[in-house]
Amino acid sequence: MLNLILHTPGARRFYRVEISDNLFGEYTVLREWGLQGHSGSQCLRWFSNLRDAVTAAETFRRRAQRRGYRLSEAAAGQSGN
Repeated sequence: MLNLILHTPGARRFYRVEISDNLFGEYTVLREWGLQGHSGSQCLRWFSNLRDAVTAAETFRRRAQRRGYRLSEAAAGQSGN
């Protein structure tokens, strides 16, 4: 499972992108966004292979960064696991 958490500097907004697999050999990309401390909005997409899921997650991450979100330090620390 890959989990990226982005935030807006100086604001309380977050954007999360998560890739995970399921028991049927499919992959899902979960996007969640909103204000910290509140339940955010979610969107879940299914993919038949990991390559397509990673491509979609990378597209969502780039789009969020163009909108001012930055990778959080907590997420950067988790990437080594």
